[in-house]
Amino acid sequence: MFTYNSLCVVLNITNWVVALDTTMTTKTKQVVADEILRKSVELKYKNQLEYLHSIDDGDKPYEWYLSPKMLMKFVIGASNSDNFDIDIDQKFYGDKRLVERAIVTLASDRGLLLIGEPGTGKSWLAELLAAGICQNSTYVVQGTSATTEEQIKYSWNIAAVIAKGQSRETIIPSPIFTAMEQGKIGRMEELTRCTSDVQDSLISIMSEKYISIPELDEENVVYAKNGFNIIATANSRDKGVNEISSALKRRFNFVTIPIVNDPKIEREIVEFRVSDLIEKKGLDNKVPKNILEIILETFADLREANNSLNDESAKLESALSTAEQISILEEAILQARFFHGTARVTALAQSLIGSLARRLPEDLTMLNNFWHSAIKQKSSKTKSWKRFYADGQAAMKMFR
Repeated sequence: MFTYNSLCVVLNITNWVVALDTTMTTKTKQVVADEILRKSVELKYKNQLEYLHSIDDGDKPYEWYLSPKMLMKFVIGASNSDNFDIDIDQKFYGDKRLVERAIVTLASDRGLLLIGEPGTGKSWLAELLAAGICQNSTYVVQGTSATTEEQIKYSWNIAAVIAKGQSRETIIPSPIFTAMEQGKIGRMEELTRCTSDVQDSLISIMSEKYISIPELDEENVVYAKNGFNIIATANSRDKGVNEISSALKRRFNFVTIPIVNDPKIEREIVEFRVSDLIEKKGLDNKVPKNILEIILETFADLREANNSLNDESAKLESALSTAEQISILEEAILQARFFHGTARVTALAQSLIGSLARRLPEDLTMLNNFWHSAIKQKSSKTKSWKRFYADGQAAMKMFR
């Protein structure tokens, strides 16, 4: 039997637990916010988005956060003539006309399909556009051969259904479903990796702009709010894996993102992205010039040598994309700094061979031939090239 004193003790304990829980929750949220491994665009560039929004007086389709004009500035960067109070750096390097067409497409009734080789920045551009339009780029469905229609539309919380029955409360909405309800941008990654029947589940969503829930008698239709659209990406190397139907194609505007062929632009991309990735680790983000020169020149020569081969089976499996260079260079710099204190060419050669020699012996044969021709010729240029040549040879021997 509870007495007054015992009741007070219980209340005090309860209040203490609630206060402790609140404190821990606050601290937990702070830790989570501070320790996000990869921040989404809207978090990473929050200050830039808010600044552009505060000075934005342009026409906005629907309830877009940024007008198309300011969205363009956010994606490709501001120039000195804009006289902005803060720096708006360039985030996507490519043809401005492609970005402009992508933005206009999202303001229209059609979805946007970004197509290109691996590593051309399709997903990055999709994320930038979604963040600038609706401050949320996380409504994403990752397409694979195992993706189901439920992952695009909705599924059910089985435990809740057993306890309460089927209702809107027991539905598990997909990211696309949520984007429709809130009038946001939904993203569909690697569309052609999904089977045809899963792809076609998007047709009714994109044409009718609603999702039917036949299991329910009431509230059985979810209508898309103004501002909803879909950005999908497709790998051009996956052509023929799961062809997109004609009906679905008509619901998209196609924008092809080409491989970067301009050496100057590619240099800017590689240096910008590697510096950014290194900085996240709390390290000095300066990319050594000699190592940057070697990776850029080697990839340019590799592409030329790879394209000159008539036998497709003899070519490297890698797309030799800009993203591949970024990954190799980041790995080389981290390995050198963690184990040697400074960036070294040795780590670059090991990283490059280890990353590109995927099919054995085909890829290794191509790399070996390339090394004893193109790289051998360059080995007399500088000590760095000489070291790169020798270390590449040593790295290839490890595969034999």
